[in-house]
Amino acid sequence: MTNALSQSDVLKLLKDPSVENRAEAAKKVGQHFSGDSLSAEEKKIAEDIFKLMVKDAEVRVREALSASLKDNPEIPHEVAVSLANDVTEVSLPILEFSEVLTDEDLKDIIANSGSESQMAVARRENLSAEVADAIVETSQDEDVVATLVSNESADLSEGTMGKVLDKFGESEKVNAPLAQRGQLPLKVAERLVSLVSEKVRDHLVTHHEMTPDMAMDLFLSARERATVSLLNRGVDVMDVRQLVDQLHSNGRLTPTLIMRALCMGDLVFFESALAKLCNIPTSNAYKLIHDRGDLGISALFRQANLSPELLPLAKAALDVAEDMSVSAGEDRERFRSRMLERVLTYCENDVDPENLDYFITKMGSGSAAA
Repeated sequence: MTNALSQSDVLKLLKDPSVENRAEAAKKVGQHFSGDSLSAEEKKIAEDIFKLMVKDAEVRVREALSASLKDNPEIPHEVAVSLANDVTEVSLPILEFSEVLTDEDLKDIIANSGSESQMAVARRENLSAEVADAIVETSQDEDVVATLVSNESADLSEGTMGKVLDKFGESEKVNAPLAQRGQLPLKVAERLVSLVSEKVRDHLVTHHEMTPDMAMDLFLSARERATVSLLNRGVDVMDVRQLVDQLHSNGRLTPTLIMRALCMGDLVFFESALAKLCNIPTSNAYKLIHDRGDLGISALFRQANLSPELLPLAKAALDVAEDMSVSAGEDRERFRSRMLERVLTYCENDVDPENLDYFITKMGSGSAAA
């Protein structure tokens, strides 16, 4: 043990009644506490000193101890818990950095502490999904949740992200850093698209000479293009089906979105959407959609209450998809680009020009949609 931690030095410091010397003692003991540098006897002495110091009446002493122990993974658990539950000047370093605290410790602190303590926990490296969820469940402070979602190392489950949007989805302070997290679940990304689009729509109406109807058309077009773009990632089939469920539940599974997705080559989305609208299993919808005749797809359109005027376009898109599925290989962007070009060319003589123009307007330009 170094001279700084000799028993005589420690005893001398502890007997000195000044706050300065007690704080210095706390700092020295904390800095030199390591299982590699101390004998078992010396370590026991240091731990006993910690247990005395956490009860010191002076905040400065406990604050110095907390600052010196925050990065030490070997301190006694009871010392870490005591410091973590102290006043904020003492607790914050331990709450943010100490690896000694367990998830159960952190959840208990979150439930019984204020925003400053919750904020410190939200900044922790590699925060577990369980603790992150506890923060979102408990905290009513927008800044705390914004700090959590800005913490890229924090493990946020899809359920926790959904709760974040339920509580603070309208807050740009929260939804902006959430949108910037890597690999967002599809359902969360779609909700963010909707929230951002609605904000843009409201801004157009209130800050520009645009009627609500005009703004709504732009809003729907932008939102649907963004929603379809979420499918670019090669997402899992089950994720797509869950997205369809969410869109349907919130009244966003529109005919234009369904047709846009089909014309961009997203057959799984198209199949899942028709199955949802017709209230039939996806496997049944798949068989009817890919039936060689026209009866299956026509029956689905009728049951789904989709306009029959869109049926020729759907048939053309399905024909093109079948024709291109092999030739386009795995290049999905190339597949989508050629799909759109060929669908529009294919259906020029089969769809009323006015309806086609309206649909193209809804879809936006080919490059924007792709």
